[in-house]
Amino acid sequence: MKPATIKPVTIGLIVGNRGFFPAQLCEKGRSVMLEVLEKAGFKVVTLGVKATRFGSIESFEEAKLCAELFDANRQKIDGIIITLPNFGDERAIANALRWSGLRVPVLVHAYPDEPDKMRMGNRRDSFCGKMSVTNNLRQYGIPFTLTRLHTCSPASESFAQDLADFGVTCRVLRALRGLRIGMLGTRPTAFNTVRYSEKLLEAAGVSIETLDLYEMLGWVNKMSDKDRAVKAKLAAIGEYVSTQGIPPASLLKMAKFGVAVDGWMKRAHLNATAMQCWTAIEEFFGVVPCTVMSMMSNMLVSSACEVDVMGCVAMHALAQASGRPSALVDWNNDYADDPDKGVVFHCSNLPKDIFADAGEGKPKMDWHEILADTVGKENTYGTVVGRVKAAPLTYLRCTTDDAAGKIRAYVGEGEFTDDPLKTFGGFGVVRIPNFQKLLAHICDNGYEHHVAVNPTHIAAGVKEALTKYLGWDVYLHV
Repeated sequence: MKPATIKPVTIGLIVGNRGFFPAQLCEKGRSVMLEVLEKAGFKVVTLGVKATRFGSIESFEEAKLCAELFDANRQKIDGIIITLPNFGDERAIANALRWSGLRVPVLVHAYPDEPDKMRMGNRRDSFCGKMSVTNNLRQYGIPFTLTRLHTCSPASESFAQDLADFGVTCRVLRALRGLRIGMLGTRPTAFNTVRYSEKLLEAAGVSIETLDLYEMLGWVNKMSDKDRAVKAKLAAIGEYVSTQGIPPASLLKMAKFGVAVDGWMKRAHLNATAMQCWTAIEEFFGVVPCTVMSMMSNMLVSSACEVDVMGCVAMHALAQASGRPSALVDWNNDYADDPDKGVVFHCSNLPKDIFADAGEGKPKMDWHEILADTVGKENTYGTVVGRVKAAPLTYLRCTTDDAAGKIRAYVGEGEFTDDPLKTFGGFGVVRIPNFQKLLAHICDNGYEHHVAVNPTHIAAGVKEALTKYLGWDVYLHV
């Protein structure tokens, strides 16, 4: 399987200028910003130095040129950065944004002044100009993001983190607007906890495409063992994870199921899935879907178990924001007597890349120890089990608050640890600062026991995307 990648973020760059401030600062300011953005891996759409003076905007005509350029590249631009090498013209900037018609994140940056360069030939006044720009953006109803420091050099460590966070924000918005999730089957009867409002999601730009499990298995039953796609999927499964001890008949069923899911996703133009994983598929088909789901999540095509659609939303947001696979786990157990540690667990369909690379924790295919007593061990092959390796951690849970008519979420950071633990399934130990406070928030606000996890630290950018640009009610745990 080829490693999954996400496309680079494309930035629309606006260089602000105001005539009676030193215009030559725009030339240097623009080139420095372009160099920093390129080095950070961003693609850029901006006015050329021949289109306007130093590629900056100040007049009505220049704002119109910028808006037209952005409009012509609306399918490419994921976010906009406003940089102020001098005070800048707030009307030109606000008008360019309004006339472009883009609804993307906007980062406002201002260059710092230097104490020994405060005479008219070198003084920027960007410190003051930034307030005028943000004032106008508020008047125009255009949401925007601020840098950590009011003014900063594009080459600074502070701005590097601002850029990283802004890239996350852009990728989350890109991932969630127009997201199409395939819902295969119905939620487990005993799991009221994964109920959600499809209408609230649709209003947020997320569409759900449903499919009955019976129909999916009907497609599977029509396949021949010798179909080319089935053989290819069977080979991919063998390359993905150790299948030692797994009956060949079970592997063949998984391959056919995977081919059927792939076809459905392609025909329905789906980006992610939430699947019914127990117990009908085990009783009447004879395998668990975990390996197929694990393989999809590992390719950044997130797949949530137990038809947890809102868990899938969170998985997809984190995976597309980070470029790393997400998993859906239970907040499952306490750990020893440490109030800031806990055990996360699932049966499991966790993506391979989140597991340990070697040793006892290395992933392998197994049978479902929880369901085996109910449906028979022979019907439960296909879990992907192992130990989650020590790594950074960002967690996210989204939920629809139907009574309040809004989408809520919580997000935060911690770490996966290497603390000793012997158990089954897919599992790991986490350390969360002020974990007891988070657990109280989860319970007090009626959140589900599922949470999406990702081996990165990206909470700030995720929170900015969900609150400022989508209008969701988000708690950032620290």
